[in-house]
Amino acid sequence: MTVLKGPFDGRRWPFFIATLALLLAAGNLRGGLVVVGPLVADIRASLALSASEFSLLTTLPLICFGLVSICVPALARRIRAPLLVIIALLLIAAGAGLRTTSLLSLVLTGTLLLGSAIALLNVLIPGLVKGYFPRQIGLMTGLYSVALSLGAGFGVYLAIPLRDAFDAWQAPLLFWALLPLLCLPLWLYMLRVRTQEAPGPSTRVTLWRDPTAWALTVFMGLQSFFFYSIATWLPKILMDAGLADEAAGFATSMISLAGIPANLLTPMIAARMKDQRPLALAVFLLGGAGLCGLWLAPTASPILWAALLGLSGSASLSFALALFGLRTQSHVEATSLSAMAQSIGYLLAAFGPMTLGLINDQMGNWSLALQLLVLLQLIQLGCGWYAGRPGFVSADSARRAPI
Repeated sequence: MTVLKGPFDGRRWPFFIATLALLLAAGNLRGGLVVVGPLVADIRASLALSASEFSLLTTLPLICFGLVSICVPALARRIRAPLLVIIALLLIAAGAGLRTTSLLSLVLTGTLLLGSAIALLNVLIPGLVKGYFPRQIGLMTGLYSVALSLGAGFGVYLAIPLRDAFDAWQAPLLFWALLPLLCLPLWLYMLRVRTQEAPGPSTRVTLWRDPTAWALTVFMGLQSFFFYSIATWLPKILMDAGLADEAAGFATSMISLAGIPANLLTPMIAARMKDQRPLALAVFLLGGAGLCGLWLAPTASPILWAALLGLSGSASLSFALALFGLRTQSHVEATSLSAMAQSIGYLLAAFGPMTLGLINDQMGNWSLALQLLVLLQLIQLGCGWYAGRPGFVSADSARRAPI
């Protein structure tokens, strides 16, 4: 495979601006969603929601991820990717702002806008990494994953302090409505950047018959099922076990903050390996240990359990994001694989928070829900083991289709 020249090769300041633009955009992909976890009691009381109804605030964005992601390659063929990023950032700001209201209809509308905008960025960014930084896929995917996790970690960590400082649960949500606007000047500059295309008869590809693409799709779905379920319910699991809300919020923030080394190192290690299957095994062992600890002794060492879950979740996300680039041969294919994996994957993940909420409503405890997550981790291992084998998506399965 010939590695294309990047548009910033040998250009220090444009390279820095592009990197900063990418990382700031990534920082907006999770914070506005996971911020509701530590605020669960306040939001449920204000809007009079049951546990399963509250889970809509994290389930609806995942449904949007699934439905919108599949449309992104078609949008990217008609609208330049940097302009799509700008549109997505504006929609994130609008959606997060609507979620600060006390009217359920407006909160749900904002949730749909937020989820749709994040879906755009979820799919676009792996393709942009491939197009802007074809020689630094491992490093840039690692930095992107770190920014994503920092956004998620600070979303959880700052929720209670901001709520208390302004005496309003809406305050931390408003913070995530303002942050996307800071990214806009950098992305206006990025409108000037052009990427090289890989040679070929068309820029439209499909991967729906490729087994590696399907394995990565299910892996992506299960890791997202795991992340959003834990991010939504870990504070409540720990509070139900006897922890104060601040302690539960701090422990939950470790999911993202402790996972930062895994975010950075997993793609860099994966890029140096021909066979990434050992990474899939490491993800399973870390996640299984954290879930078992949380199930059997939640208050014995909540920070350790959250850290193990964070390491596993971060490594699994970075593993999937890295394979979007490592299993494809152009940024067009990377965007197509990203769209497929995230559309089907997030539709699967959408059942996560709601399923755990329903199980808790029915059983009155979290044991069965945690046992289900352990079982799904085993299935995720099998998919990661298959997708981690050496090679690229099949040329026969990734047929170029006419525009």
